[in-house]
Amino acid sequence: MSLLKRSATELLGTFWLVLGGCGSAVIAASSPVGIGVLGVALAFGLTVLTMAFAIGHISGCHLNPAVSVGLVVGGRFPAKELPAYIIAQVIGGILAAALLYHIASGKEGFDIAAGLASNGYGEHSPGKYSMASGFVTELVMTAMFVVIILGATDKRAPAGLAPIAIGLALTLIHLISIPVTNTSVNPARSTGPALMVGGWAIAQLWMFWVAPLLGAVLGGGIYRWLGDEDK
Repeated sequence: MSLLKRSATELLGTFWLVLGGCGSAVIAASSPVGIGVLGVALAFGLTVLTMAFAIGHISGCHLNPAVSVGLVVGGRFPAKELPAYIIAQVIGGILAAALLYHIASGKEGFDIAAGLASNGYGEHSPGKYSMASGFVTELVMTAMFVVIILGATDKRAPAGLAPIAIGLALTLIHLISIPVTNTSVNPARSTGPALMVGGWAIAQLWMFWVAPLLGAVLGGGIYRWLGDEDK
């Protein structure tokens, strides 16, 4: 499969992740249906689960620059293809956020200042957690996510079950960290809504690139060492 097709697949998959996950937070979390934090966490997990089955055999279903970096560090993905995947993922996240903004703004009283499910710390953390708390949370959650992905997709792991493990892992991560940062662990997911909101969301976006990428390097390195049978 060509890099162009695989990158386009990553764009589509990331589009679905941001539309499904952030869409559930913006549209359904506080609606009369009231899915709440549990529903939003499950929605993010389901986006990855569904896409892993749908496109995993085409692109690997990274849907996340941090995951792609973690797979490079873990020895599962060629570094030379990393820029194409990251660009595609970010574009997918932006397109999804733009569509979500269009849909959400059709409701009377909609206010973009509410954040469009943007990630934040301090005043913009759902639970008013500090920058330091947010940074550590994003770093550790991303590291564990990468470890789980590498472990679940290891050739020695039970075949065919990786999408379920990865989807449930992302659900759990959201259950833990939504109150802290609104949960990123994915720079592409953070970038789309931040660009729509502007202002504070863009000013705080740096953390949702730096912490997840550092966490991905850590997670990739940990699993590469743990999983190496020769060491």
